[in-house]
Amino acid sequence: MNVLLLSAYAAQSHVYWQRSLQAMLPHWQWQVLSLPPRHFSWRVRGNPLYWSLAERPLLEAEYELLVATSMVDLATLRGLVPALSRLPTLLYFHENQFDYPQQDGRPGLLEAQMVSLYAALAADALAFNSACNRDTFLAGVDTLLRKLPDKVPPAVTARLADKSHVLPVPIDTGACADASAHWPGVAGVYPRRPLRLLWSGRFEHDKGGDTLRQVLGELERAGLDYELALAGQQFRSAPPVFSRMESEFAHRLVHFGYLPAVADYRALLRAADVVLSTASHEFQGVAVLEAVASGCLPAVPDRQAYPEIYPARFRYDSHPDDPAREAAAAAALVCALAADLAQGRVQAPDVSAFGRAQLQAQYRQLLQGLPRPPG
Repeated sequence: MNVLLLSAYAAQSHVYWQRSLQAMLPHWQWQVLSLPPRHFSWRVRGNPLYWSLAERPLLEAEYELLVATSMVDLATLRGLVPALSRLPTLLYFHENQFDYPQQDGRPGLLEAQMVSLYAALAADALAFNSACNRDTFLAGVDTLLRKLPDKVPPAVTARLADKSHVLPVPIDTGACADASAHWPGVAGVYPRRPLRLLWSGRFEHDKGGDTLRQVLGELERAGLDYELALAGQQFRSAPPVFSRMESEFAHRLVHFGYLPAVADYRALLRAADVVLSTASHEFQGVAVLEAVASGCLPAVPDRQAYPEIYPARFRYDSHPDDPAREAAAAAALVCALAADLAQGRVQAPDVSAFGRAQLQAQYRQLLQGLPRPPG
């Protein structure tokens, strides 16, 4: 099977998914075209212009299948390169622009929403990494169409729903389970050492840095003995709350910042006790899944994709409009998990269903069963 894979905004999680596909289907021939994850608005709107002219010979080569991420302006690209319109096409949604928290100073996402809507209509099948992602996309499309003044065709959302599938990003559960363990803090077995608390979100506004800071303050007031590793990916425009936490909680921190070596990152996951998420939105949460597959106990908010994945005992009450109340709930859950861990009453939930071996057949079946476009 010769496959063309287009990734218009190759963020770290998108590259992770791409490599998982190639690892699950190693006998297929993959031609990958990707664009760097910067200049969001231009990247979403400009990818067909660049690819159709700069990469035309590769686009017009012989393929049997096209896989594209939802950042690809598929409708325009298929118009500019007609050869692509003859390929069965899957559009994969890591996220959707209808359920993305707005950031102060960032322009509206209407254009990106329209690009993804047209791309979804142009694709033969859609796949989402969670039911939450699918449902919020469809609801967002429906809400947008209801706002338009006239000439809106009926049943657009139903048409998209009929060709939608839920197919999570596969994680390498074997590598997570077999990794060595190393924690750059106090050695020993809990509770004869501090609780090892991990936070592995990106240093961005939607991952809840302000809430995390309040959670840590609650843990201080609760008197929990813990060590903290903040191991998220960092950017030049990271919210200032992260640098404040580096100073305020220096007595707790054993690691701060990105770990570029995969082996070092997996070793940290294997050694941690609890992985905490404070994300204001999460379409799947691969970083938390990897930590749980490595043996961490999750402490996650009861919202977005998390209820699909983790039992209620690992979810704290969601209060996005009351950060102090949510921080108190998160800290209470971390303390409860610490107490259960000390007594040997809790184990990490089973997330093997998200492994490459378990998802391989589902991916193959969907990709091989894509309908051929008419004509």
